[in-house]
Amino acid sequence: MMFLEVGNLDGLIYLILAIMFGPAIFLAIIGFIVFKKHKKAAKILFILAAVYCIVSLGICGSMMAS
Repeated sequence: MMFLEVGNLDGLIYLILAIMFGPAIFLAIIGFIVFKKHKKAAKILFILAAVYCIVSLGICGSMMAS
């Protein structure tokens, strides 16, 4: 059985990091924009960003560790 050789995987690491932190940063930026007019909605966006960050660090972090 012949295995495929893989070359440079730097792009894959950047993709995983973008999936881990991209949406959380995006939600936090939207939260800062909305904060002056709708404080409750901004707090919900901040909470969603934190939960997404925690979950993505658990899932993607376990994929990167193994």
